[in-house]
Amino acid sequence: MTKKIESSSISYQQLAKTIDHSLLKPQLTREDVIEGCKLAKKYHTASVCVKPCDVSLAVEQLAGTDVKVGTVIGFPHGANKTEIKVAEAKAALADGAVELDMVINIGALRSGNTEYVKNEIGEIVTQAQGKAIVKVILENAYLTNEEKETACKLAEEAGADFVKTSTGFAPGGATLEDLKLMRAAVSPKVQVKAAGGVRSLEAILKVIDAGATRVGATATAKILDDFKSQHP
Repeated sequence: MTKKIESSSISYQQLAKTIDHSLLKPQLTREDVIEGCKLAKKYHTASVCVKPCDVSLAVEQLAGTDVKVGTVIGFPHGANKTEIKVAEAKAALADGAVELDMVINIGALRSGNTEYVKNEIGEIVTQAQGKAIVKVILENAYLTNEEKETACKLAEEAGADFVKTSTGFAPGGATLEDLKLMRAAVSPKVQVKAAGGVRSLEAILKVIDAGATRVGATATAKILDDFKSQHP
C-alpha cells in the first residue's frame, strides 16, 4: 500500500516517482527508445513503459539506475486469447520487465463474462508473482460506471496491484471522475494509475489529488521542468 500523496506538499522526487514514462507509440525507433530511457534516467521517473519488443533494450539502458522497466500485455485492445497474454507476460519477465500493464478483455467484461476477466487477470498475476507488479488497464472510454466498478473489483479479487484508466489509444483517457470512482471501488492495498491525456503539471497534480499514485505520461520533461521552475 502506498500512502496517499497530497499535491499541495509534494516534492520533486515524489512527483517524479509517480511517472511511468510512456514509450508505446508504434512508430518509435530503437534510437527513440534509447533517448526515452535517457530522459527517464535524467528525471528519475518511477519507470519506463515500453513495447514488449523493447524490454531487453530498456533493461540494458537502465541497468544500475533507479528507473524500473515495465511493458504492456494484450495491448492495446485486450483481445488476445489468455494463453497469448500469458506467453507475453512470460517473455516480458524473462527479458527483465518488473511491471506489467495488462489490458482486460473489454468485450468479455461488457458481455458480463466476469469469471473470464477475473481468471485472465489471475493468470497474469500468477506469472508475475515475486517478479513484477501487475497493473490492470480497464479502458474506461468503452465502459459504463458500473462496468468500471466491476472491473476494479475483479482486478482486486485476482490479486492485481493497480487498476489503470486507459491505454492512451482509445477515444478518451483519464478523467477525475473515473479516478475517484476507481479509488472508491478498491481497497487501500490496490493503487490507481491514470493514463491518457495527462500532459501538464496542473493535470498531473489534479489526478494525484483524485487518488492516482502512478501516471502514464509522454510529456514527462515538460511536467517536471515546470515543477522545478515553480519550486526553485
